[in-house]
Amino acid sequence: MKSIFIIMLSAVFVDNFVLSKFMGICPFLGVSKKLSSSLGMGAAVIFVMVCATAVTYPVYSGILAPNGLEYLNTVSFILIIALFVQLVEIALKKIMPPLYNALGVYLPLITTNCAVLGVTLINIENGYSFVESLANSFFVGVGFTLSLILFSGVRSKLETADIPQTFKGVPSTLIAASIVSISFLAFSGLIK
Repeated sequence: MKSIFIIMLSAVFVDNFVLSKFMGICPFLGVSKKLSSSLGMGAAVIFVMVCATAVTYPVYSGILAPNGLEYLNTVSFILIIALFVQLVEIALKKIMPPLYNALGVYLPLITTNCAVLGVTLINIENGYSFVESLANSFFVGVGFTLSLILFSGVRSKLETADIPQTFKGVPSTLIAASIVSISFLAFSGLIK
């Protein structure tokens, strides 16, 4: 249980994929304009991460590693991730069309989101068990969602702030993202 708690702290705060490892920046900047789209993207990423890990872990440990085919892990993992992204896309299109439209091009881009592929590869690299891999994937997704939610609040404040014309738009967004990222450095001493 202690290892799951350490994985949770690490994935959500210390090694947050967006704010510490800088993975998944594209949806972080593209979808975080509204809280609803941030929550929707976060839920989609959590689902894809957990499901992809549930399939990639046995594929790696049961097929690739025993047969000396570890070099195929990236290709096979991307194919598995693409399958789950398609499932999410089809489900959102039928069940929640407004959210599907709000996420736009960023929904299919989950397939190439380095955070999703990264978590599956890091689970193997860190030697996590199946349960630890699932926990890590879930909490990395929670950390990703937390980043989107925090930044959607910052961006809504930026829209009403009196910002010099030179810094409006992308410059203020990038500056705000760097400040939010720096704030997560405070958690770096939690786990050593």
